[in-house]
Parts: sequence; structure tokens; C-alpha cells
Amino acid sequence: MWKIKLFAALMLAALTVSCHAGIDGADNSVTYVEATDSDETVIAKAVATRPSQRQMTAMDREFIAFVHFGPNTFTGREWGTGKEDPSVFNPGNVDTDQWCRVMKDAGMKMVILTVKHHDGFVLWQSRYTSHGIMSSPFMDGKGDVLRSLSESCRKYGLDLGIYLSPADLYQMESPDGLYGNGSAKTMRTIPREVEGRPFANHTRFSFELDDYNEYYLNQLFEILTEYGPIKEVWLDGAHPARKGDQRYNYTAWRELIRTLVPDAVVFGREDIRWCGNESGDTRAQEWNVIAYAQNPNQMTEFHDITDPDLGSRTALLSVQRPFYLHYQPTETDTSIRDGWFYRNDDEQYVRSADEVFDIWERTVGGNAIFILNVPPTTEGILGERDAATLAEVGRRIRASYGENLLSDASGSINGSEVVVKLPKAVEVNRFEIREPVFKTGERIEEFVIEAMSDDGWMPIYHGYNVGRRHIARFDTVRTDSFRLRVLQSRAKPEISALGAYFVAN
Repeated sequence: MWKIKLFAALMLAALTVSCHAGIDGADNSVTYVEATDSDETVIAKAVATRPSQRQMTAMDREFIAFVHFGPNTFTGREWGTGKEDPSVFNPGNVDTDQWCRVMKDAGMKMVILTVKHHDGFVLWQSRYTSHGIMSSPFMDGKGDVLRSLSESCRKYGLDLGIYLSPADLYQMESPDGLYGNGSAKTMRTIPREVEGRPFANHTRFSFELDDYNEYYLNQLFEILTEYGPIKEVWLDGAHPARKGDQRYNYTAWRELIRTLVPDAVVFGREDIRWCGNESGDTRAQEWNVIAYAQNPNQMTEFHDITDPDLGSRTALLSVQRPFYLHYQPTETDTSIRDGWFYRNDDEQYVRSADEVFDIWERTVGGNAIFILNVPPTTEGILGERDAATLAEVGRRIRASYGENLLSDASGSINGSEVVVKLPKAVEVNRFEIREPVFKTGERIEEFVIEAMSDDGWMPIYHGYNVGRRHIARFDTVRTDSFRLRVLQSRAKPEISALGAYFVAN
């Protein structure tokens, strides 16, 4: 017999896997599948493919905020043109403390700011362009939204990430623009020195670059060394336009990011993948071990992955060998409003707390990360309806998941079955299972949860993969005993935590 405490470790029989070596020796997030590997070896290697420490930290954040803010906030556009006059950006009062208070209360752990969207307008005092906040009337050109948010994040204990759009319409449209200008690749030093604006960080890089890649790397250097700590670099794959066969030197970007902020994850590349939609939809099974034809640690282009099944046993075994297995968590991104930027308070739809809480349970409880966009108004604050929704979501999360009803339970293990008995009957409509994915990978493929009734064990939930966190949702039952039966697993099951909860309707 054993006793469960709140999120205490409940470990089943461990499996020793012989193929733990990762690609390049950096971590175990990439594993090579050879042409001659059997089906059993492929599955064993999938189990051995586990998250890096920075990926695990990113998954542990669970719920993070996105902030789209810039000229589009004032023009009502979703995508700008790059031709906007900087004077259009003139918020009344950018209150990043208010942003962070609201986000913290909602249970968010990080905020990612669009420091440069596709229009090319920058929200910090960059040395390398005048198309940005420095040319706006906001604070007489002395404002710095990124600086303000960085300070607010430290004040409220939130991590900070940045969205620096690779696409740049201003640099495309301007007569002297750098994007696709046909410049030759030459050896260049990053950062490029600017008279009167020295860097405190003396790290320097030498890369063979064209003009736009130099520009992008100079700005990355500014942000990653002067506004940190930065915990995520969000690289959007969207391209509103193309010019001059411009290519991105992601090899150089990667080296600079890994050197300056080794703990930061990169979205849209090898660390974190896009879920495949912007509506908050989730997959029935979200496996984080997926197949790549090339080594993801060496790839420079990552295409959108939208297939409904990425990592099931059937999906992995259908891939032509050889290939690479990669642990790559997903972020489910959507907006609290109809659109990514604020437009108005009269017509623009704002999601209800019911909708946002439902997405939170499906993503956080579905082996994914939930990133919710909350765009500031033209005044520079989060709108009343947005803030009210987030306040209610935070209240529901705390009220629903603040107390593990299994905290005083006892239980027993019989093979692949776990029986949990509580001191008295309770009402439950959520059951949580966690696997220690950082230590032993993703294993459970199918399971059933049962509750004891007057007629014996009654099935209440049939699920599939577990991963870092699986929240089972079902109609309310009143019982004093639960049984978890693992029906199929890639290796002997490992469970790090169990929980039972009641969510009021």
C-alpha cells in the first residue's frame, strides 16, 4: 500500500531502454531511426526520445500570453502594409503593469510581445532603424514598450518572450529597404557598432550574411542582451509577401540565440512547433514525439505540420525508414478577440470565460501549451471585457484545480492497474494523469478510468496518450474509489502523479 500526497510521485515499474543516446550528444530530443530498425525498435526509440531541459521548462509554463500591439492597433488592420506613418502609433498610456497583473491573476506564466510584426514597426529603441516607436509621438519618441514590459515581468514574476517577425514589409517596400535587395553575402560582425550606442555585452559573432540577415541578427542581439532574460523567441512562418528571393540564415540565427540565451526555446523551429490552427482546436491525441526526414537540429526550414495524427504508433510505423524521431512540444495559439489586434469595443468579439477555460483544459490537459493572445487597446491597456474573462478563468483554475481530492487517498498496484481509495466518497468530474516524460518519455497509449459504484467498477473515461499532463473530463460521479487500467503502452507504464478534481458547471 502507498499513500498519495498532492502531486506526489506514483512510480510504476521502470523500463530500461537500451537506446537513450541522443543525436549530436546534446540531449535526447532527437533519435535516429535506421533503415533496418524493426517496428519494436522504432517504438523503443520513441520512448527514449525525451524533451530537452529548455523544452521541459517551456511545457511546465502551460499557459502563456501573447500580445499583439503596434500600428495595426490604430489602423484596424490585421496585417499592416509596411507603409504606415509611425505617427499612427500613439497610445494614451501603455500600462504594462496592468497587463502583467491581469495575466498573473489568470494563471499565465509568460508573456510574448510582438516587438516587430510583419509591418516592420519596432516597439523598442533599436539602433538599426527609425521605423518604430522612436519616430512616433508616444512619449515624444522616447518610449520603449519592450523595456517597460521587461520591467513589469520582473515585478510580477512572469517570464518574457519576444516575437520578432522574420518577414518585414517596411524593409521590402522602402526604396532603401534591406529585404530582398540583392546584396552580396560577405563576412560581417554582429552586432554592428553604432556610434554613441555601445553595448555592455561584448560577445561578437562573425557570419557570412546579406543585408537583411545582418539587420535581423543585429536586432536579435539588441533584444537578447539588453531586455532579458528572454525565455522564448517566436519565429512566425507567415509571409505576407516575398521579394528578391530573400532567404533566412537560420543557421546563424540559431547560433546567436543558443549562445546568448541558451535556456530559451525557439518557436517555429526545432524547440516548439505550431499546433496547426489559430482557433484553439486540439488533436484527439497530441504526441510530442514525431517524425522528421532530416535531423531537426540541423534543419534551417520548418514547414507547418497540420496532420491530425502526428505521433501515434500507426503514424510512426508508417514513416519510411530511415528517419529522425524528435521530441517537439506544441503551442496552441489563439486570440481572446476576433483577430490578433484590437479594433474596437463595440463590434469585436471577445471570448467568454467558458470558452477560454475549455481551451485551457483541452490544451494544458492534452499534452500541449496554451498561448492566448490578449491585445491592448489604443489606450495601451487590456480591455475591460478581456480582463474580466481572464480574471474569471484564473478564478476557475484555482477553484477547480487548487485541491487534489486524492491528497489523502491510499492505493495499490497490480500489474498495469492502479486502484485508489479515498477516506470517503467525493464528487469528481476530472481525473488527471501525468507521465515523467523528462525521465522516461511518453509511453501510455490507451487507458480506462473506472469508478466504484453499487454495481462494481463502472467505466467513466476511455483515453489514449498521456504525456506530461492528461486531464480526463467526464460527467460527475460520486465515489470513494478509482481504478486506472493501462490497456496499451509502448513500455512498462511510468506515472509521476494522479489527481482527482471537481469543476463546477
